Amino acid sequence: MLALMKMRHTEQTEEILLQLPPLTAEKVSDAIQRALKSMGHTVRVRHLNDEGEELLTFEEVFPDAHPGMILRGCRGRDDMTQTELADKLGIAQTRVSEMESGKRPISVKMAKQFAEIFGTSYKAFL
Repeated sequence: MLALMKMRHTEQTEEILLQLPPLTAEKVSDAIQRALKSMGHTVRVRHLNDEGEELLTFEEVFPDAHPGMILRGCRGRDDMTQTELADKLGIAQTRVSEMESGKRPISVKMAKQFAEIFGTSYKAFL
């Protein structure tokens, strides 16, 4: 199998691009990360799409996100008030408000109830 390595010099860094067979790539990536960490470097791996654009994680895009935001979004999508949701669940409206604001955690049991009401996976609320 052919492995291709390209190097590019910038003012601050040397950029290395490796093109490897998929089965080899993960092993090489792990070895490079271990070597860099052993030299005291902080390693940040950036994944790119087919156009060469960086792919960002949900956490990078929404660093302050919490499950209550998903709950608020689902409720808004379905044009449902906190009171209407609370009535369906048999709980106080203040509990819905606390979950949406991140002041109260969402239990697995409650997440499953939300999933049933909003037609989605319960994992979205955890």
